[in-house]
Amino acid sequence: AGGASAVSLRGLSTNSTLVLFDGLRAAYYPLADDGQRNFVDLNTIPDDIVERIEVLRDGASSSYGADAIAGVVNVITKREFKGVAGRVEGGVSGGGYAGNQRFTLTVGTGDLAKQGFNVYLSGFYYHSQEVRNSDLPAPYNTSDQTSFGGPNNITNGGVNGTLNGFGIATDFYVRPYTNVGFTNGVQNGGAALGRYQKLNPTSACLSGRSITQNATQLAIAANASVPTGTICQEDNVYQYRIVSPQLERIGGSGRFTATVGENSEAYAEINFQQNTSSYSGSPATIRGNGPTGILSPRFSTSTAFNSTLAPGSGILALPIYICPRVTVGDCTATNGTLNPNNPFAAQGQIARILGRFPQKVFTSNRNRVYRAALGIKGTVFDDLDYSVDATAMHSDLEITRKGYVFIQHLLDVIKDGSYNFVNPTQNTAATLNYLTPTSVQNDASDLYQVQATLGKTIATLPGGPLAVAVGGSVYYEGVNSPSGNPDYNGPTQRYFLLNAFGTVGHRTVASAFGEIKAPIFDQLELGAAGRYDHYSSGQSNFSPKGTIIVRPFKQLTVRGTYSRGFRIPAFAEANALPTTGYVTQGISTIPAAFLRQYGAGCTTATPTGCPAYLTTYSIGETTLASPNLAPEKSRSFTGGIKFDPIRNVSFTVDYYNITKTGAITTPSIAPALAAYYAGTAIPAGYNVIADAVDVNNPTARPKIAFIESQLINANTIKSNGVDFGANVYHDFGKFKFTSSAEASLILELSTTFPDGTKETYVDTLGNFNLTAGSGTFRWKANWSNTVESGPVALTATVNYTAGYDYSAQDQNTGYRDHGLAPGYSGTGNRVKSYITTDLNASFDVKEQFTFYVNVINLFGRLPPLDAVTYGAYLYNPVQGGNGILGRQFRAGAKFKF
Repeated sequence: AGGASAVSLRGLSTNSTLVLFDGLRAAYYPLADDGQRNFVDLNTIPDDIVERIEVLRDGASSSYGADAIAGVVNVITKREFKGVAGRVEGGVSGGGYAGNQRFTLTVGTGDLAKQGFNVYLSGFYYHSQEVRNSDLPAPYNTSDQTSFGGPNNITNGGVNGTLNGFGIATDFYVRPYTNVGFTNGVQNGGAALGRYQKLNPTSACLSGRSITQNATQLAIAANASVPTGTICQEDNVYQYRIVSPQLERIGGSGRFTATVGENSEAYAEINFQQNTSSYSGSPATIRGNGPTGILSPRFSTSTAFNSTLAPGSGILALPIYICPRVTVGDCTATNGTLNPNNPFAAQGQIARILGRFPQKVFTSNRNRVYRAALGIKGTVFDDLDYSVDATAMHSDLEITRKGYVFIQHLLDVIKDGSYNFVNPTQNTAATLNYLTPTSVQNDASDLYQVQATLGKTIATLPGGPLAVAVGGSVYYEGVNSPSGNPDYNGPTQRYFLLNAFGTVGHRTVASAFGEIKAPIFDQLELGAAGRYDHYSSGQSNFSPKGTIIVRPFKQLTVRGTYSRGFRIPAFAEANALPTTGYVTQGISTIPAAFLRQYGAGCTTATPTGCPAYLTTYSIGETTLASPNLAPEKSRSFTGGIKFDPIRNVSFTVDYYNITKTGAITTPSIAPALAAYYAGTAIPAGYNVIADAVDVNNPTARPKIAFIESQLINANTIKSNGVDFGANVYHDFGKFKFTSSAEASLILELSTTFPDGTKETYVDTLGNFNLTAGSGTFRWKANWSNTVESGPVALTATVNYTAGYDYSAQDQNTGYRDHGLAPGYSGTGNRVKSYITTDLNASFDVKEQFTFYVNVINLFGRLPPLDAVTYGAYLYNPVQGGNGILGRQFRAGAKFKF
């Protein structure tokens, strides 16, 4: 879901945290996180019109409905603005990269209290440049990991089979084969007549790097096809990987607020924002797994096309003869000419081909958000409070992709010889445009809501008024995100490497809710709330909540809540097309009996004796949506205290405990794996698709290409922990001092499965499904100290994120057993904790101007080394955040008249 930002509370992922704008729902970002989780993009509302952000950190389905299991983030916009205000800001990292600029302007007129109206307009522009790994210091900028005991992933040295590095070079390699079983650019049989060789042996490597294997390396079984000559190599991290995309945001907002009569106030607000993120990536590769598609991999054993384009049938090859692409059938000596791209054509041999195209791929996500809201609130009949609000929101996402190879067009240019593989730089723009036509995908989402509430004091209790409120809401939500790479017309009528995922769905939700607050006496307040939601898709739920507040004496408040909530299945879970994620299947997990069919020397103890077909083994886990999913249910309780021992000193401690049942998940693939390896019947609920036959071992049973399974309601997820807070303020006369500290301790984040087995993730890299392999930190904390003296204010903030063990039970390790530790000399068994310090200084010049300077990550500490997390290269993006940019500077000026 590139270009968007989401919030997640309590380790329960983005889809269990509800985001509201002024108490009203917002449209989902059109793309789903990991193809499953719908979420609201926080970039939707410009921050210059934000008055405050309210965070409710306990279950709130009783008030707001679905998805509020972990809590609610409510963005409140300014009700009134008078005058002219703006900001000019620029920033850059100490290394000279990560430049960013911001410009804002807000103008408003009218005084609600005196004139009965206010209107304001606000606009902004923000730009942040792309940051590439090549901008960073070592080791974050190179594939070479030898500095901390890891492998040199540039040269690969032949240790694990040079083919791993050989097949990703930005040059083309060919291997001679007998002309058997060749059809339309795909070879399904034949015998190898030699090793691979560089297609153009006289050309320099495009990357500028090369190696030549020695006799010992060439003798390794996994290197059976590796060339005796030059192998072009790349530092893929340095050349292609990015840290963050280029971002550009522009938007405008307007609001009109007016009093109506003596006791009411109405408003109308509009927002527009355009967010664009763009980045380039690795060139397209002729080798490796291709996209699953919507109908494939069921196509994988039918129509002939490359197993690297969609696993299951054949290897891409250059024919002996070329002929016009409109020619029906294969090219022959009768209807064609010798292929200039095939160096073996004159000998009557076809040429298998692998390598990379020179052109990088490019992706741009441009999201335009339109939002309008209006409402009226006030008091009628002297004591009846009312409010009516309505909102409409539309998100329009355009995804433009360039440089991606269209499969059928690749087969076309191979057939007619119009693409020059020998010297790719000589290809015309027309040929490149045909091979890699621009893909434009248009997605959208919508939200329309009307909500009304009534509130009234019905009695007076010793502690205050007994208040009751009731309300109702009707909203429509929909997502229209069709596949950007469908294969409805066949497996070759799509792009190589683009995921085929897509989802389309809509529903209407009707809700009724109520709340009562009863201050029994000064020391005791009780509350109760409940909400009933009914979905047009057939689901319904009632969510109750109870609250108790006890004040035994003035300085101490004790509070507690108990609630039940739910999460409605996301559109991506109920209505989506299949989505596939690839997981590495190490040889150590394959039974010995299965490996023996590939030769006596192929064992888990001697993986170099196995063919590269197995050593580069990954499995596509294809997830199928299910329209029959039930809502996830939750039970939540919290308890806390607030202690104010003396004036301007406050301490808080809050405990939370959340249990989610019927959690939506994919079933474990372990039963399907075991059955396939054993040659027994595949269990119900799974579909196993075999990969193409290994041409070097044609009688061996193929490895697995894909395992399909459908989402189910099965698991129980528990999350509990403690939040701590402390605030101190004192006026010393000549200066004022404020100190504020917050810390969160996670006691448990775990998943219990239907068979009773349990995985726990605290202090590890798990849960990969919930945290994308970015870990569950036991502690997170920050401590800010501010000194104000006249027009000058100085704030220092220390941020702390705990380290964690190299393990994850959902990745088949024990709990904190270091099972994922890479074994490099510089990594150890744990990732270290991370501490950064920020410094902010501001200077008021009269009342109209404020100048400020921020130094982020004052000491320039880079994140701890993490060689396992896959969300970023060699560091954890959640733990490290912007710390990977090193020391950063930001300066700006604010003005207001």
